[in-house]
Amino acid sequence: MNDTDHVVLLDEDGRAIGTAPKSSVHGTDTALHLAFSCHVVNDAGQVLVTRRALDKKTWPGVWSNSFCGHPRPAEPVIAAVRRRAEFELGLTLTDIELALPLFRYRAVDATGIVEHEVCPVYTARTDQEPTLNPLEVVDAKWVDPADLAASLTTTPWAFSPWLVLQAEQLRLFEPAAAQRRAS
Repeated sequence: MNDTDHVVLLDEDGRAIGTAPKSSVHGTDTALHLAFSCHVVNDAGQVLVTRRALDKKTWPGVWSNSFCGHPRPAEPVIAAVRRRAEFELGLTLTDIELALPLFRYRAVDATGIVEHEVCPVYTARTDQEPTLNPLEVVDAKWVDPADLAASLTTTPWAFSPWLVLQAEQLRLFEPAAAQRRAS
């Protein structure tokens, strides 16, 4: 992690109120800040899930959405999405779409570290295979969205809490969307 990276701090209404070093933000009393999540889909309609690196500060080794990140101050969120896709997975994305503009959550991991984010959720496409950055990701799999949805329901503890919450709201995981992809 680049210690010079900063995140955008937010008030309870989601308005920017300042910045803080990224390295200082996640703790037991995490301030509300801006982040994003992205779900990447391939030409076969599969979604990419990744397993977080074992030395990540929050939810190490847990399966999650394709990738997440934090826009830098004054950086457009779409630019941050592209930057993190390249950095974490070596992917160039197409068809980036804002799927859940108002997604927000607070979660506490087993060590007491808190995630507290306004986290717009994006979907995107790629025809590439990921090249994993081991500092961020230790494994990745292309999976059928319906199979992932079933796993999220039966074993939610095996996944990041934000993935579980996002999947409940994303059309990507609706049975009708899966049926349309199959036909």
